[in-house]
Amino acid sequence: MPRSRRLRRSDQIRGLTGSASVNKANFIYPLFAIEGKSKKEAISSLPGQYRYTLDILKTELKELKEIGLNNFLIFGVVDNKDQKGSYALTKNQIVAEAVKLIKDTDQNFLVFTDICLCGYTDHGHCGLIKEKGNQLVIDNDETVKLLGEMAVIHAKAGADFAAPSAMMDFQVKGIRAALDNNTCEDTGIMSYSAKFLSAFYGPFREATGNTPKISDRSTYQLPVNHGKQAITEIGQDIDEGADIVMVKPAVMYLDIINEASKRYNAPIAAYHVSGEYAMIKAAVQKGWLDEKRAVLELFTSIKRAGADIIISYYSKEAAKWL
Repeated sequence: MPRSRRLRRSDQIRGLTGSASVNKANFIYPLFAIEGKSKKEAISSLPGQYRYTLDILKTELKELKEIGLNNFLIFGVVDNKDQKGSYALTKNQIVAEAVKLIKDTDQNFLVFTDICLCGYTDHGHCGLIKEKGNQLVIDNDETVKLLGEMAVIHAKAGADFAAPSAMMDFQVKGIRAALDNNTCEDTGIMSYSAKFLSAFYGPFREATGNTPKISDRSTYQLPVNHGKQAITEIGQDIDEGADIVMVKPAVMYLDIINEASKRYNAPIAAYHVSGEYAMIKAAVQKGWLDEKRAVLELFTSIKRAGADIIISYYSKEAAKWL
């Protein structure tokens, strides 16, 4: 069972999960961290978004603080990949170092870290691959063990929430146990509970270089026509100890957000994903949309559907508009 006090232990967490209107306190801004120095790499399919080395990220954090953005979801982008995603389990990996930097910049920043192997495996899948008969399949249970180790590394670095996105069965239960067994009881879990096999992740895959080299993720991400299964999985994650549950993508699955908000009491995060962001940017560049009006209307629709938290690449611009 989740500890309710994890959602009340700071002003930042209370602000993130407590408002019913569009408010920058409810935004989480995704950030991409890379190794090296003095690099700010533009992501072509995500106009306005970048991959940052930590020295440049430090400067970016100062600007984000000035506009009132305090909640961040960190993704590591690395070249050091192997079949097992070994780099993800090193203590000085880029996400852990980014967490330390963010917390050193401001202890009141809330840091969420992506818990998945896809950015660290050479095959691009979210878990370990094994042979079963003549097929390659994901080893669910061994993957969950590694996700737990990864979450502990991030928590020890200062992360406030682990955000497992691998869509492995029992990943929340495994991560919760790993955290609790390593004196990280206060670290929360924001689970990617209803993550659909969506066509709208393309720009993100360019940003992180995690496109699967073998097959696709259809055996573990949700089919787009499985609404009831999504609601069931959200409930299972809550039972396993998730403090916050997530629906991804946001705009294409407002019905799932709405149903989950009616059925469950846990805070619901909606991930306005890269393809949804890129569509608006493309239309704005063509002069077909008023960007501010379109984005704030979209955010309002997500909140109206029942989401408490909005994760979006538009968080920075929306925070300025608000």
